[in-house]
Amino acid sequence: MERVQPGDLACDVLVVGGGGAGLRAALAAVESAPDRRVLLATKGRLGQSGTTALSCSDRMAFHATLAHTEPGGPDAWRPHAEDVYRIGGAVSDWDLAEILARESAAAFAYLDALGVPFVKREGRADQFLTDGSVYARACYTGPYTANHIHQALLRKLETTPARVVEECLVAELAVDDGGRVAGAVVVDAEAGRPFGVRAGAVVLATGGAGEAYATHVYPPGMTGDGYALGLGAGCPLVNLEFVQLGLCSVETKLACSGSMMRALPRFVDDRGDELLLAYFSDPTTAYDTVFLKGASWPVSCEHASWIVDLAVARARAAGRRVYLDYSANPRGLDLSRLDRAALARYANVARFYETPEATVSPLARLQAINPASVQWLAKRGIDLAAGDRVEIAPAAQHFQGGVKIRRRADTAVPGLFAAGECAGGQHGANRPGGHSLLDGQVFGRIAGQAAAEWAGRARTGGESASRALAAAASRLASRLGAGGVPAGDARREVQSWMDRSAGVVRTAGALGRALMEVRRLRAEGIAVDERGPAFSLETQHLAQVAEALLAAALLRRESRGPHLFFGREDDLAPLPRDDAACGRCVVVRQGPDGLRLTLEEPVRPGG
Repeated sequence: MERVQPGDLACDVLVVGGGGAGLRAALAAVESAPDRRVLLATKGRLGQSGTTALSCSDRMAFHATLAHTEPGGPDAWRPHAEDVYRIGGAVSDWDLAEILARESAAAFAYLDALGVPFVKREGRADQFLTDGSVYARACYTGPYTANHIHQALLRKLETTPARVVEECLVAELAVDDGGRVAGAVVVDAEAGRPFGVRAGAVVLATGGAGEAYATHVYPPGMTGDGYALGLGAGCPLVNLEFVQLGLCSVETKLACSGSMMRALPRFVDDRGDELLLAYFSDPTTAYDTVFLKGASWPVSCEHASWIVDLAVARARAAGRRVYLDYSANPRGLDLSRLDRAALARYANVARFYETPEATVSPLARLQAINPASVQWLAKRGIDLAAGDRVEIAPAAQHFQGGVKIRRRADTAVPGLFAAGECAGGQHGANRPGGHSLLDGQVFGRIAGQAAAEWAGRARTGGESASRALAAAASRLASRLGAGGVPAGDARREVQSWMDRSAGVVRTAGALGRALMEVRRLRAEGIAVDERGPAFSLETQHLAQVAEALLAAALLRRESRGPHLFFGREDDLAPLPRDDAACGRCVVVRQGPDGLRLTLEEPVRPGG
């Protein structure tokens, strides 16, 4: 691998993004077509930026149907695909779910061969149940599964002839006279200088848009660049309203899922009041629901545990801070009355809950069933053993939709491909836990191979490509020369509106107000401030994505997955799912006078 300096460049395949999907796409392009010139452009430093390189959870999963995975047999992939489609609320593309399921074993085998240290029992990957799945398919290394995957892919890429340009923002895609992608205009983040990259094919692998929200678990720089680039080039976005929101540590961004919920902590506010008892008449029902939250961690209207998210969200909206307290048992908790069927799904938990030690405290339970999470928090300054509490908030943690792709990770623009969280259509409202990592590997490989094949056939360069790059450079100059609201102020304003209006509680009034304000902001313009040109361009992307998301959420006047649509702000329950009116995908396109939204049929089973 060769690191190159910013400047006018040419390649056959340009991969935008250095996360798990981007690395896998670059590797696939090199491995499938060694004669192709592959260039990877990333906003940060490889291995030191992006979601896959930096994110952790209590036990991060890679979802796969392997030879030993239940139910076994040659058709074991089918219930996996059915889970994706069912959990997604029937608004994902069935054929893409099928690809994810069929290709999951090969994706795991590739990573295993690279040395990812998956936990194994008797030589086989250990697997556990995750959100909504029928069978245990979640492989893992521990809290650092994503990081281990990223490290292995990067080690492999370093052995290839691929080139990498770091700390550069891809700001505009160039589309030639024939409607084909011809390259991109890129900005050196440090110097602020633009330069052109000619390319026969482009893979968007930029991840999600977590920084559209003030409260999120993403590392810096996740501003939805790929969504904005795709939309601007003529690609539709799909399912953008479905953003997974989960209870996370405010200080560390740790997803407080799995065992952290199954240990049954107290939910207390900064006045010491327990929150959940106001929402449940029976403490046992409350803590049965908390236990289930471990396996239905992102808020979802299909799981009764959404009430827990609602309680936390409403307390925070009222100006109170909320904590998980592991130092003492919740008021009214009686372990003997918990749902035995729910306990039985987790053998190690069920066995421990039958012992006297389990009654001592939530900390005793967490130490027994997942001591690594206690150690992880302690290393980051939250000492549960000393009585520290974990401040939590519903945080954006995954965008389910994105640039609409088809079976070869291809988009509506010839030569443009997308993979990972940047892509849309493979997931609907929800997804099985561990599918984000799987998705990036499966469609990263497909996108890289397809892009290399396209680049081998495409005619690169020439006058049409030169005109396309010149037009893209002109658009970029206009964006950088625009006046308006300083970028830092604009970003904070967008994030505030998104947190207030597009979080756990969504209403027509709040979404409409936020949409109006974001459109006003975009019309005024977002100006370069002391953070420089790249920050301003990122903020423009972020505002564009926020507008599309708010418009999509406003159109979907029902509840499905993490999209909880309430009739009024103070209603106790969201509106029900409405398949007759809303059982289709919201598709967003850029029209000449603004966004154009339609409801369109996904690919159905047998279609």
